[in-house]
Amino acid sequence: MRTFKDLEVWKKCRLLRMEIWVLVKTFPPEEKYRLVDQIIRSSRSPSTQIAEGYGRYHYQENVQFCRIARGSLYEVIDHLSVCLDSAYISSDKHENLQQLAYECIRMINGYINYLIKSKKLSPNGEVNEDFQNA
Repeated sequence: MRTFKDLEVWKKCRLLRMEIWVLVKTFPPEEKYRLVDQIIRSSRSPSTQIAEGYGRYHYQENVQFCRIARGSLYEVIDHLSVCLDSAYISSDKHENLQQLAYECIRMINGYINYLIKSKKLSPNGEVNEDFQNA
């Protein structure tokens, strides 16, 4: 792996970000500085946080940025509920985007587990006794 762009979790979060960008173009103008701004910001955060964490080169910092990304995905899910309640999206569109967000969350959880496991192991593959839970 050469860059954060090689991470499948980053690719999936990028897809969600692009789907949200297309979606909000259909919203009424009065939502431009309210719901549109909020959902765009929260949908951009996960891929950004994953990239920043990747650049830190320390497991614990990377895990923390992934946790922030996960929180932003839950924020996207809440904003999608507002979209549904406001009749800006159909139930099917809501369900599809919500499932994409949950898939991103599952992938982030897997990436976090991978990072924690990697931190626990010493370079020779043995358990590092000095490890403290992430």
